Amino acid sequence: MQLIDQYLRKINYLRVSVTDRCDLRCVYCMKEKMQFLPRKDILTLEEIERLCDNFIDLGVEKIRLTGGEPLIRKDIIKLIEKLNYKKDKTNLKEITLTTNGTLLKKYAKQLKKNGIERINVSLDTINPEKYNKITRFGNIEKVFDGINESLDEGINIKINTVVIKDFNEDEIEKLINWTDSKRIDLTFIEVMPMEETDVSREYQFISLTEIFDKLNKKYNFKKSDNNTGGPARFYNSDNLSTRIGFISPLTNNFCASCNRVRVSSTGKLFMCLGQNDYVDFRDIMRNDYSDNYIKEKIRFALNIKPKKHDFMIGSKINKYMKRHMNVTGG
Repeated sequence: MQLIDQYLRKINYLRVSVTDRCDLRCVYCMKEKMQFLPRKDILTLEEIERLCDNFIDLGVEKIRLTGGEPLIRKDIIKLIEKLNYKKDKTNLKEITLTTNGTLLKKYAKQLKKNGIERINVSLDTINPEKYNKITRFGNIEKVFDGINESLDEGINIKINTVVIKDFNEDEIEKLINWTDSKRIDLTFIEVMPMEETDVSREYQFISLTEIFDKLNKKYNFKKSDNNTGGPARFYNSDNLSTRIGFISPLTNNFCASCNRVRVSSTGKLFMCLGQNDYVDFRDIMRNDYSDNYIKEKIRFALNIKPKKHDFMIGSKINKYMKRHMNVTGG
């Protein structure tokens, strides 16, 4: 069985936010003094599993767990263990994780044991002082320790770096050299116009086209045939042992090949990260509707999945989403 949207795109990738909470306060993700959701509003792990089951029945092959910070969710390993058990018995082929890395040292062994083979680590600088500044109070050594522990366990790590104007533009090549030395792939991401934080998105944004053009002069990039099932466009270079990816939703729209939908920590299914429309599955599950009804609503959601996102950032025109990134998940 396959999930096909109205534009005949095959949807086989589900991203699930398991919490809106995080142990950091990254400046582009949330405000310093965030009002987190009441726990009763957040899906239980049982509700998350049930929703995942229905998506898997309909053809979803890959599930990525996100947050907030997913590893601060109590009993998250139990959920991963249950999802892992479904592999080879259902359509599900892979479970992955996006994390800030602060708790990886603690959980790497359990993650590997329960079927996590690939992890994305969000890291925007390797400078300890700048890291502390952008996360508002983070300790980068915890992230380094977590990455090393994961690599020792045989987990493939990819670094995701949001390029922020006047913050880490000068570190691009340092990040490339660092990840290359550790044989870790690296993806650069444009700032996305989610809900405003304490700094306007307009002043954080820089086009990745400019970054790519500068790097290409040195690295002479060649398009890679490999992809991870996500939106990144990857490139190889004779000067590097690893791949460099670019996610540029504003300057290079990738919607034509979109294969994913997102479930927020409150059970809202967002058919597009760059749109505000959703279908609320928390109320559906808590009103004891059947799995057949859930599947019917999933199909309905795919039939109204938009052709493209509405992200816009500019000096005169800005179109933001009405939620912070930690609510929807990365």
